[in-house]
Amino acid sequence: MDYQKILEQLANNELEQYEVGLDEAFEFQKALRNFGKRQNITGKAKMGGNIVYSGLGSNH
Repeated sequence: MDYQKILEQLANNELEQYEVGLDEAFEFQKALRNFGKRQNITGKAKMGGNIVYSGLGSNH
């Protein structure tokens, strides 16, 4: 999975949201920590452990 591309799309509001399941949470978090514009992305936990990430400029 190309998390760098997904993070860029979220930060630039080209992608509205991206849901991360437990099976990919560690790798996604690793990519997010190394992402230069991580302050432009927010995550919201859902019941069951998934996290929905979105760019700060999105409506979600």
